Amino acid sequence: MPVEVQAGLAGRGLKLGEIVPCRETQAATVLALLGEPEQYSYPSIFIYGHQSTGKSHVTLTLLQELQLPHVVVSCVECFSAGLLFERVLVSLFGLAAPPLLRHSGFSDFVRLFHRLNASSAQPHQTLYVVLDRAELLRDMDANLLSGFLRLQEFVEDNVTVILLSEIVWEKFRPSTGCFEPLLLHFPDYNKAELQHILSQAAPSSHPPELYSTYINVLLGVFFAVCRDLRELSHLAVLNFPKFIEPLEKGEAKESDTHKLWKNIEPHLKRAMQSVYLREVSSVQWEKLQQQVEKGEAETPRAMSAHAHVELPYYSKFLLIAAYLSSFNPARTDRRFFLKHHGKIKTNFLKKHEKTSNHLLGPKPFPLDRLLAIFYSIVDSRVAPSANVYSQISSLVTLQLLCQVGHDDQLDSPKFKCAVSLDFICAVARTVGFDIIRYLYDFL
Repeated sequence: MPVEVQAGLAGRGLKLGEIVPCRETQAATVLALLGEPEQYSYPSIFIYGHQSTGKSHVTLTLLQELQLPHVVVSCVECFSAGLLFERVLVSLFGLAAPPLLRHSGFSDFVRLFHRLNASSAQPHQTLYVVLDRAELLRDMDANLLSGFLRLQEFVEDNVTVILLSEIVWEKFRPSTGCFEPLLLHFPDYNKAELQHILSQAAPSSHPPELYSTYINVLLGVFFAVCRDLRELSHLAVLNFPKFIEPLEKGEAKESDTHKLWKNIEPHLKRAMQSVYLREVSSVQWEKLQQQVEKGEAETPRAMSAHAHVELPYYSKFLLIAAYLSSFNPARTDRRFFLKHHGKIKTNFLKKHEKTSNHLLGPKPFPLDRLLAIFYSIVDSRVAPSANVYSQISSLVTLQLLCQVGHDDQLDSPKFKCAVSLDFICAVARTVGFDIIRYLYDFL
Protein backbone atom coordinates (compact mmCIF):
# COMPACT_ATOMS: atom_id res chain seq x y z
CA MET A 1 0.00 0.00 0.00
CA PRO A 2 1.38 3.48 -0.83
CA VAL A 3 2.94 5.25 2.17
CA GLU A 4 0.96 8.49 1.79
CA VAL A 5 -2.30 6.61 1.38
CA GLN A 6 -1.60 4.47 4.41
CA ALA A 7 -0.73 7.58 6.43
CA GLY A 8 -3.91 9.28 5.23
CA LEU A 9 -6.07 6.47 6.51
CA ALA A 10 -4.15 6.23 9.80
CA GLY A 11 -4.46 9.98 10.31
CA ARG A 12 -8.24 9.64 10.26
CA GLY A 13 -8.14 6.68 12.62
CA LEU A 14 -9.54 4.41 9.94
CA LYS A 15 -8.83 0.77 9.17
CA LEU A 16 -9.80 -1.05 6.00
CA GLY A 17 -11.75 -3.62 8.00
CA GLU A 18 -13.93 -0.84 9.44
CA ILE A 19 -14.76 1.13 6.31
CA VAL A 20 -15.04 -1.85 3.93
CA PRO A 21 -15.75 -4.95 6.05
CA CYS A 22 -14.83 -8.33 4.54
CA ARG A 23 -13.20 -6.63 1.58
CA GLU A 24 -9.78 -5.81 3.05
CA THR A 25 -7.82 -7.74 0.41
CA GLN A 26 -9.62 -6.15 -2.53
CA ALA A 27 -9.46 -2.66 -0.92
CA ALA A 28 -5.70 -3.01 -0.36
CA THR A 29 -5.28 -3.98 -4.01
CA VAL A 30 -7.30 -0.96 -5.16
CA LEU A 31 -5.21 1.32 -2.94
CA ALA A 32 -2.02 -0.10 -4.40
CA LEU A 33 -3.32 0.51 -7.93
CA LEU A 34 -4.35 4.09 -7.13
CA GLY A 35 -0.76 4.92 -6.20
CA GLU A 36 0.47 8.23 -4.80
CA PRO A 37 -1.72 11.32 -5.38
CA GLU A 38 0.70 13.15 -7.74
CA GLN A 39 2.43 10.26 -9.46
CA TYR A 40 1.36 8.64 -12.70
CA SER A 41 -0.90 5.66 -12.09
CA TYR A 42 -2.08 2.94 -14.44
CA PRO A 43 -4.34 4.41 -17.17
CA SER A 44 -7.33 2.07 -16.66
CA ILE A 45 -8.55 -0.49 -14.13
CA PHE A 46 -11.32 -2.99 -14.79
CA ILE A 47 -13.14 -4.19 -11.64
CA TYR A 48 -15.69 -6.94 -12.17
CA GLY A 49 -17.85 -9.28 -10.10
CA HIS A 50 -21.45 -10.25 -9.51
CA GLN A 51 -24.07 -7.82 -8.28
CA SER A 52 -23.67 -6.66 -4.66
CA THR A 53 -20.09 -7.84 -4.20
CA GLY A 54 -18.80 -4.45 -3.01
CA LYS A 55 -17.22 -3.12 -6.23
CA SER A 56 -18.81 0.33 -6.16
CA HIS A 57 -18.81 0.58 -2.37
CA VAL A 58 -15.09 -0.15 -1.98
CA THR A 59 -14.01 2.09 -4.86
CA LEU A 60 -16.14 5.09 -3.91
CA THR A 61 -15.45 4.78 -0.18
CA LEU A 62 -11.68 4.84 -0.72
CA LEU A 63 -11.87 7.80 -3.10
CA GLN A 64 -14.06 9.74 -0.67
CA GLU A 65 -12.09 8.87 2.47
CA LEU A 66 -8.81 9.87 0.84
CA GLN A 67 -10.45 12.98 -0.65
CA LEU A 68 -9.13 12.27 -4.12
CA PRO A 69 -10.59 14.24 -7.06
CA HIS A 70 -12.97 11.91 -8.84
CA VAL A 71 -16.20 11.67 -10.77
CA VAL A 72 -18.67 8.79 -10.69
CA VAL A 73 -20.76 8.34 -13.82
CA SER A 74 -23.58 5.82 -14.15
CA CYS A 75 -23.76 4.56 -17.72
CA VAL A 76 -27.47 3.90 -17.11
CA GLU A 77 -28.17 7.60 -16.57
CA CYS A 78 -25.68 8.85 -19.17
CA PHE A 79 -26.97 6.69 -21.99
CA SER A 80 -25.28 8.68 -24.76
CA ALA A 81 -21.69 9.76 -25.36
CA GLY A 82 -22.60 13.46 -25.14
CA LEU A 83 -24.20 13.10 -21.71
CA LEU A 84 -21.23 11.06 -20.54
CA PHE A 85 -18.70 13.69 -21.66
CA GLU A 86 -20.67 16.52 -20.11
CA ARG A 87 -21.04 14.75 -16.74
CA VAL A 88 -17.29 14.06 -16.54
CA LEU A 89 -16.25 17.61 -17.37
CA VAL A 90 -18.78 19.39 -15.18
CA SER A 91 -18.13 17.13 -12.16
CA LEU A 92 -14.34 17.36 -12.37
CA PHE A 93 -13.93 21.04 -13.27
CA GLY A 94 -17.12 22.56 -11.90
CA LEU A 95 -18.58 25.69 -13.48
CA ALA A 96 -15.39 26.18 -15.48
CA ALA A 97 -16.62 23.49 -17.87
CA PRO A 98 -19.03 24.84 -20.52
CA PRO A 99 -21.85 22.53 -21.57
CA LEU A 100 -20.63 20.14 -24.21
CA LEU A 101 -22.74 19.80 -27.31
CA ARG A 102 -24.59 16.49 -27.26
CA HIS A 103 -23.37 15.61 -30.75
CA SER A 104 -19.68 16.26 -30.05
CA GLY A 105 -17.18 13.48 -30.64
CA PHE A 106 -14.49 11.94 -28.46
CA SER A 107 -11.78 14.19 -29.93
CA ASP A 108 -13.69 17.31 -28.80
CA PHE A 109 -14.02 15.82 -25.32
CA VAL A 110 -10.26 15.10 -25.12
CA ARG A 111 -9.36 18.61 -26.33
CA LEU A 112 -11.65 20.30 -23.78
CA PHE A 113 -10.51 17.98 -20.98
CA HIS A 114 -6.85 18.82 -21.63
CA ARG A 115 -7.50 22.58 -21.70
CA LEU A 116 -9.59 22.63 -18.51
CA ASN A 117 -7.17 20.44 -16.59
CA ALA A 118 -4.18 22.60 -17.58
CA SER A 119 -5.91 25.69 -16.19
CA SER A 120 -7.05 24.01 -12.94
CA ALA A 121 -5.55 24.72 -9.51
CA GLN A 122 -3.76 21.36 -9.27
CA PRO A 123 -3.00 20.32 -12.84
CA HIS A 124 -0.70 17.42 -11.91
CA GLN A 125 -2.88 15.69 -9.32
CA THR A 126 -4.32 12.36 -10.42
CA LEU A 127 -7.96 12.51 -11.55
CA TYR A 128 -10.16 9.41 -11.30
CA VAL A 129 -13.07 8.74 -13.65
CA VAL A 130 -15.30 5.92 -12.38
CA LEU A 131 -17.72 4.45 -14.93
CA ASP A 132 -20.36 2.30 -13.23
CA ARG A 133 -22.27 -0.33 -15.23
CA ALA A 134 -19.51 -0.05 -17.82
CA GLU A 135 -20.93 -2.92 -19.91
CA LEU A 136 -23.34 -0.39 -21.40
CA LEU A 137 -20.42 1.34 -23.12
CA ARG A 138 -20.45 -1.46 -25.68
CA ASP A 139 -23.81 -0.20 -26.96
CA MET A 140 -22.51 3.37 -27.51
CA ASP A 141 -20.05 4.70 -30.08
CA ALA A 142 -17.54 2.15 -31.35
CA ASN A 143 -14.47 4.13 -30.23
CA LEU A 144 -15.80 5.13 -26.80
CA LEU A 145 -14.56 2.14 -24.80
CA SER A 146 -11.13 2.13 -26.44
CA GLY A 147 -10.86 5.90 -25.96
CA PHE A 148 -11.55 5.79 -22.22
CA LEU A 149 -9.06 2.95 -21.76
CA ARG A 150 -6.35 5.25 -23.18
CA LEU A 151 -7.67 8.56 -21.84
CA GLN A 152 -4.45 9.22 -19.92
CA GLU A 153 -2.44 9.02 -23.15
CA PHE A 154 -4.83 11.22 -25.11
CA VAL A 155 -5.10 14.08 -22.58
CA GLU A 156 -1.37 13.85 -21.80
CA ASP A 157 -2.01 14.09 -18.09
CA ASN A 158 -2.51 11.96 -15.01
CA VAL A 159 -5.96 10.40 -15.37
CA THR A 160 -7.09 6.94 -14.28
CA VAL A 161 -10.34 5.44 -15.59
CA ILE A 162 -11.97 2.78 -13.39
CA LEU A 163 -14.56 0.56 -15.06
CA LEU A 164 -17.06 -1.26 -12.82
CA SER A 165 -18.93 -4.13 -14.42
CA GLU A 166 -20.81 -7.34 -13.67
CA ILE A 167 -19.38 -9.20 -16.67
CA VAL A 168 -15.86 -10.38 -17.47
CA TRP A 169 -13.36 -8.48 -19.59
CA GLU A 170 -13.51 -11.09 -22.36
CA LYS A 171 -17.03 -9.84 -23.15
CA PHE A 172 -15.64 -6.31 -23.59
CA ARG A 173 -12.49 -6.76 -25.63
CA PRO A 174 -13.05 -5.31 -29.13
CA SER A 175 -12.13 -7.48 -32.08
CA THR A 176 -9.78 -4.76 -33.39
CA GLY A 177 -7.76 -4.76 -30.16
CA CYS A 178 -7.41 -2.10 -27.49
CA PHE A 179 -5.35 -1.09 -24.47
CA GLU A 180 -5.58 -3.83 -21.83
CA PRO A 181 -6.63 -2.57 -18.38
CA LEU A 182 -5.57 -4.06 -15.07
CA LEU A 183 -8.15 -6.63 -13.96
CA LEU A 184 -9.45 -7.01 -10.41
CA HIS A 185 -12.10 -9.55 -9.47
CA PHE A 186 -14.49 -9.19 -6.52
CA PRO A 187 -15.74 -12.66 -5.49
CA ASP A 188 -19.13 -13.33 -3.93
CA TYR A 189 -19.48 -13.00 -0.17
CA ASN A 190 -19.46 -16.31 1.67
CA LYS A 191 -21.91 -17.10 4.46
CA ALA A 192 -19.59 -16.01 7.29
CA GLU A 193 -18.92 -12.66 5.58
CA LEU A 194 -22.63 -12.03 5.02
CA GLN A 195 -23.27 -12.90 8.66
CA HIS A 196 -20.65 -10.36 9.76
CA ILE A 197 -21.87 -7.56 7.49
CA LEU A 198 -25.58 -7.99 8.16
CA SER A 199 -25.04 -8.26 11.92
CA GLN A 200 -23.53 -4.77 11.97
CA ALA A 201 -26.98 -3.33 11.20
CA ALA A 202 -28.36 -4.46 14.57
CA PRO A 203 -30.94 -2.01 15.99
CA SER A 204 -29.95 -0.25 19.20
CA SER A 205 -33.17 -1.37 20.91
CA HIS A 206 -32.07 -5.03 20.99
CA PRO A 207 -28.82 -6.81 21.97
CA PRO A 208 -26.39 -7.46 19.11
CA GLU A 209 -26.30 -11.16 20.07
CA LEU A 210 -30.04 -11.48 19.42
CA TYR A 211 -29.77 -9.84 16.01
CA SER A 212 -26.79 -12.01 15.12
CA THR A 213 -28.88 -15.09 15.98
CA TYR A 214 -31.67 -13.79 13.76
CA ILE A 215 -29.27 -13.21 10.84
CA ASN A 216 -27.96 -16.76 11.25
CA VAL A 217 -31.54 -18.08 11.01
CA LEU A 218 -32.24 -15.89 7.97
CA LEU A 219 -29.11 -17.02 6.12
CA GLY A 220 -29.89 -20.63 6.93
CA VAL A 221 -33.07 -20.25 4.88
CA PHE A 222 -32.06 -17.90 2.06
CA PHE A 223 -28.31 -18.37 1.51
CA ALA A 224 -28.79 -21.34 -0.82
CA VAL A 225 -30.94 -19.31 -3.23
CA CYS A 226 -29.78 -15.71 -2.75
CA ARG A 227 -26.28 -14.23 -2.28
CA ASP A 228 -27.27 -10.64 -3.07
CA LEU A 229 -26.29 -8.50 -0.08
CA ARG A 230 -28.85 -5.79 -0.84
CA GLU A 231 -31.73 -8.23 -1.13
CA LEU A 232 -30.68 -10.05 2.04
CA SER A 233 -30.47 -6.71 3.89
CA HIS A 234 -33.96 -5.91 2.66
CA LEU A 235 -35.21 -9.30 3.86
CA ALA A 236 -33.52 -8.87 7.24
CA VAL A 237 -35.19 -5.52 7.91
CA LEU A 238 -38.55 -6.76 6.64
CA ASN A 239 -38.76 -9.93 8.74
CA PHE A 240 -37.12 -8.85 12.01
CA PRO A 241 -40.39 -7.53 13.59
CA LYS A 242 -41.90 -10.99 13.10
CA PHE A 243 -38.87 -12.61 14.75
CA ILE A 244 -39.13 -10.51 17.92
CA GLU A 245 -42.92 -10.69 18.10
CA PRO A 246 -42.91 -13.35 20.90
CA LEU A 247 -40.49 -11.16 22.90
CA GLU A 248 -42.76 -8.13 22.70
CA LYS A 249 -45.76 -10.21 23.72
CA GLY A 250 -43.86 -11.72 26.64
CA GLU A 251 -44.31 -15.26 25.30
CA ALA A 252 -40.58 -15.99 25.06
CA LYS A 253 -37.18 -14.84 26.27
CA GLU A 254 -34.14 -13.94 24.22
CA SER A 255 -32.58 -17.29 25.04
CA ASP A 256 -35.60 -19.25 23.69
CA THR A 257 -34.12 -19.64 20.22
CA HIS A 258 -36.31 -22.61 19.34
CA LYS A 259 -39.53 -20.77 20.15
CA LEU A 260 -38.43 -17.73 18.16
CA TRP A 261 -37.59 -19.96 15.20
CA LYS A 262 -40.95 -21.75 15.28
CA ASN A 263 -42.71 -18.39 15.19
CA ILE A 264 -40.90 -17.06 12.13
CA GLU A 265 -40.52 -20.35 10.20
CA PRO A 266 -43.87 -20.19 8.29
CA HIS A 267 -43.29 -16.50 7.60
CA LEU A 268 -39.90 -17.21 5.96
CA LYS A 269 -41.30 -20.13 3.96
CA ARG A 270 -43.86 -17.82 2.40
CA ALA A 271 -41.11 -15.29 1.65
CA MET A 272 -39.17 -18.03 -0.19
CA GLN A 273 -41.75 -17.87 -3.00
CA SER A 274 -40.40 -14.45 -3.93
CA VAL A 275 -36.88 -14.00 -2.62
CA TYR A 276 -36.21 -10.85 -4.64
CA LEU A 277 -38.76 -8.63 -2.93
CA ARG A 278 -38.01 -5.70 -5.22
CA GLU A 279 -40.99 -7.02 -7.19
CA VAL A 280 -43.25 -5.51 -4.54
CA SER A 281 -42.95 -2.78 -1.95
CA SER A 282 -42.50 -3.51 1.74
CA VAL A 283 -46.00 -2.18 2.46
CA GLN A 284 -47.54 -4.56 -0.09
CA TRP A 285 -45.57 -7.48 1.33
CA GLU A 286 -46.64 -6.80 4.93
CA LYS A 287 -50.27 -6.33 3.88
CA LEU A 288 -50.16 -9.64 2.03
CA GLN A 289 -48.69 -11.42 5.05
CA GLN A 290 -51.49 -10.09 7.24
CA GLN A 291 -54.08 -11.35 4.75
CA VAL A 292 -52.44 -14.79 4.71
CA GLU A 293 -52.47 -14.99 8.50
CA LYS A 294 -56.16 -14.02 8.59
CA GLY A 295 -57.01 -16.55 5.87
CA GLU A 296 -58.04 -13.87 3.37
CA ALA A 297 -55.34 -14.90 0.88
CA GLU A 298 -54.34 -18.47 0.16
CA THR A 299 -50.95 -17.90 -1.40
CA PRO A 300 -48.56 -14.96 -1.85
CA ARG A 301 -48.05 -15.93 -5.45
CA ALA A 302 -50.09 -12.99 -6.71
CA MET A 303 -47.60 -10.49 -5.35
CA SER A 304 -45.28 -10.98 -8.32
CA ALA A 305 -45.19 -8.04 -10.68
CA HIS A 306 -45.47 -10.48 -13.61
CA ALA A 307 -48.92 -11.52 -12.42
CA HIS A 308 -50.21 -8.01 -13.11
CA VAL A 309 -48.35 -7.26 -16.32
CA GLU A 310 -50.42 -5.43 -18.92
CA LEU A 311 -49.64 -6.18 -22.56
CA PRO A 312 -51.15 -4.92 -25.82
CA TYR A 313 -53.77 -7.17 -27.40
CA TYR A 314 -51.58 -8.60 -30.15
CA SER A 315 -48.58 -8.90 -27.82
CA LYS A 316 -50.61 -11.37 -25.78
CA PHE A 317 -51.22 -13.51 -28.84
CA LEU A 318 -47.53 -13.26 -29.75
CA LEU A 319 -46.61 -14.48 -26.28
CA ILE A 320 -49.13 -17.34 -26.54
CA ALA A 321 -47.69 -18.29 -29.93
CA ALA A 322 -44.18 -18.20 -28.46
CA TYR A 323 -45.22 -20.51 -25.61
CA LEU A 324 -46.79 -22.97 -28.04
CA SER A 325 -43.65 -22.85 -30.19
CA SER A 326 -41.42 -23.56 -27.18
CA PHE A 327 -43.37 -26.48 -25.71
CA ASN A 328 -44.99 -28.15 -28.75
CA PRO A 329 -42.93 -30.32 -31.12
CA ALA A 330 -42.67 -28.74 -34.57
CA ARG A 331 -44.25 -31.82 -36.17
CA THR A 332 -47.52 -31.11 -34.32
CA ASP A 333 -48.07 -27.64 -35.81
CA ARG A 334 -49.98 -29.00 -38.80
CA ARG A 335 -52.31 -30.96 -36.51
CA PHE A 336 -53.06 -28.00 -34.24
CA PHE A 337 -53.11 -24.96 -36.49
CA LEU A 338 -54.04 -26.10 -40.01
CA LYS A 339 -57.80 -26.29 -40.53
CA HIS A 340 -57.65 -28.70 -43.47
CA HIS A 341 -54.71 -30.77 -42.31
CA GLY A 342 -55.83 -33.93 -44.05
CA LYS A 343 -54.98 -37.36 -42.75
CA ILE A 344 -52.79 -37.48 -39.68
CA LYS A 345 -50.30 -40.28 -39.27
CA THR A 346 -51.05 -42.80 -36.57
CA ASN A 347 -47.77 -42.07 -34.81
CA PHE A 348 -48.82 -38.47 -34.09
CA LEU A 349 -49.21 -39.47 -30.44
CA LYS A 350 -46.22 -41.57 -29.55
CA LYS A 351 -47.11 -43.88 -26.71
CA HIS A 352 -43.48 -44.43 -25.78
CA GLU A 353 -42.95 -40.71 -25.01
CA LYS A 354 -42.63 -40.67 -21.25
CA THR A 355 -41.06 -37.25 -20.62
CA SER A 356 -43.22 -34.15 -20.65
CA ASN A 357 -42.02 -31.24 -22.74
CA HIS A 358 -42.73 -28.97 -19.78
CA LEU A 359 -40.25 -30.95 -17.69
CA LEU A 360 -37.61 -30.68 -20.39
CA GLY A 361 -38.05 -26.91 -20.53
CA PRO A 362 -38.64 -24.48 -23.40
CA LYS A 363 -36.95 -25.18 -26.72
CA PRO A 364 -35.73 -22.54 -29.19
CA PHE A 365 -37.85 -21.77 -32.22
CA PRO A 366 -37.28 -19.64 -35.35
CA LEU A 367 -39.08 -16.38 -35.97
CA ASP A 368 -41.01 -17.67 -38.99
CA ARG A 369 -42.58 -20.46 -36.91
CA LEU A 370 -43.65 -17.94 -34.26
CA LEU A 371 -45.32 -15.73 -36.85
CA ALA A 372 -47.01 -18.70 -38.55
CA ILE A 373 -48.63 -19.80 -35.29
CA PHE A 374 -49.50 -16.20 -34.41
CA TYR A 375 -51.40 -15.63 -37.65
CA SER A 376 -53.19 -18.95 -37.14
CA ILE A 377 -54.52 -18.26 -33.64
CA VAL A 378 -55.32 -14.54 -33.83
CA ASP A 379 -58.97 -13.85 -34.55
CA SER A 380 -58.74 -10.83 -36.84
CA ARG A 381 -56.66 -10.52 -39.97
CA VAL A 382 -53.35 -8.88 -39.14
CA ALA A 383 -51.02 -7.74 -41.88
CA PRO A 384 -47.28 -8.24 -41.34
CA SER A 385 -45.93 -4.87 -40.31
CA ALA A 386 -43.17 -3.23 -38.31
CA ASN A 387 -45.61 -2.96 -35.39
CA VAL A 388 -45.71 -6.75 -35.01
CA TYR A 389 -41.92 -6.99 -35.04
CA SER A 390 -41.57 -4.14 -32.55
CA GLN A 391 -43.93 -5.95 -30.17
CA ILE A 392 -41.69 -9.03 -30.38
CA SER A 393 -38.75 -6.80 -29.49
CA SER A 394 -40.72 -5.42 -26.52
CA LEU A 395 -41.41 -8.94 -25.26
CA VAL A 396 -37.67 -9.62 -25.36
CA THR A 397 -36.99 -6.38 -23.48
CA LEU A 398 -39.53 -7.40 -20.81
CA GLN A 399 -37.70 -10.75 -20.53
CA LEU A 400 -40.86 -12.64 -21.42
CA LEU A 401 -38.98 -13.93 -24.48
CA CYS A 402 -35.28 -14.73 -24.64
CA GLN A 403 -33.30 -14.40 -27.83
CA VAL A 404 -30.87 -17.27 -28.26
CA GLY A 405 -28.00 -17.76 -30.67
CA HIS A 406 -25.36 -15.34 -31.86
CA ASP A 407 -25.94 -11.64 -32.43
CA ASP A 408 -24.72 -11.91 -36.02
CA GLN A 409 -27.59 -14.23 -37.00
CA LEU A 410 -29.82 -11.39 -38.11
CA ASP A 411 -31.51 -13.29 -40.89
CA SER A 412 -32.79 -16.17 -38.73
CA PRO A 413 -33.11 -15.20 -35.07
CA LYS A 414 -34.31 -17.79 -32.58
CA PHE A 415 -36.21 -17.28 -29.35
CA LYS A 416 -37.34 -19.10 -26.20
CA CYS A 417 -40.42 -18.39 -24.13
CA ALA A 418 -39.52 -17.51 -20.53
CA VAL A 419 -42.91 -17.58 -18.76
CA SER A 420 -44.57 -20.27 -16.69
CA LEU A 421 -47.71 -22.26 -17.50
CA ASP A 422 -49.74 -20.42 -14.86
CA PHE A 423 -48.69 -17.08 -16.29
CA ILE A 424 -49.53 -17.94 -19.90
CA CYS A 425 -52.89 -19.41 -18.84
CA ALA A 426 -53.71 -16.12 -17.09
CA VAL A 427 -52.73 -14.17 -20.23
CA ALA A 428 -54.76 -16.51 -22.46
CA ARG A 429 -57.85 -16.05 -20.28
CA THR A 430 -57.75 -12.28 -20.83
CA VAL A 431 -58.15 -12.80 -24.60
CA GLY A 432 -60.52 -15.77 -24.39
CA PHE A 433 -58.06 -18.31 -25.77
CA ASP A 434 -58.05 -21.91 -24.45
CA ILE A 435 -54.35 -22.62 -24.60
CA ILE A 436 -54.60 -26.05 -22.93
CA ARG A 437 -56.35 -27.41 -26.05
CA TYR A 438 -53.29 -26.53 -28.13
CA LEU A 439 -50.58 -27.97 -25.83
CA TYR A 440 -49.18 -31.36 -26.85
CA ASP A 441 -48.53 -32.43 -23.23
CA PHE A 442 -52.23 -32.18 -22.33
CA LEU A 443 -53.65 -34.24 -25.17
